[in-house]
Amino acid sequence: MKKLFFAATAFLFSLSVMAQPKVDDVVKFGEEKHDFGKIKQGVPVSYYFEIKNISDKPVVVERSWASCGCTTPEAIVDPIMPGTSAKLKVEYSAAAMGTFTKDVYIKLAGIDQPKTVQITGEVVAADAYDQWVKDKEKADADAAAAAAAAAKNKTKSKSKTAHNN
Repeated sequence: MKKLFFAATAFLFSLSVMAQPKVDDVVKFGEEKHDFGKIKQGVPVSYYFEIKNISDKPVVVERSWASCGCTTPEAIVDPIMPGTSAKLKVEYSAAAMGTFTKDVYIKLAGIDQPKTVQITGEVVAADAYDQWVKDKEKADADAAAAAAAAAKNKTKSKSKTAHNN
């Protein structure tokens, strides 16, 4: 009798575990990882993770938290209605130099396992960042000028060919 009771209890427990919805069953994230690239030390940056409710019931974000104090997710207070989206703002302080990878956890009501999204990037000293921006702008301008020159040469070549025919 004890064995039968134990087997029935184990079966019911396994059914309840299998019936537990998973985060990916009720919401879809537009992006689960965001790379800020290079950022200036001491200048906080933000990113908004889009959370879309793909279920037929409202979804409540119970809480969100980060792997360290340098990363702050804002609370989503209103339920996310079916078919609609909410944005989870995540801010990174950029106080410490170097590369970083930070996890942000989102706990939904009625689902035990939180969802993890991630931010990454590289914090560089202000002077190094400013120089990198200048170099990037110059490289972008040079590439745009080269593309314009190539387009102009291609147009000239086509008109010469058409004129010779």
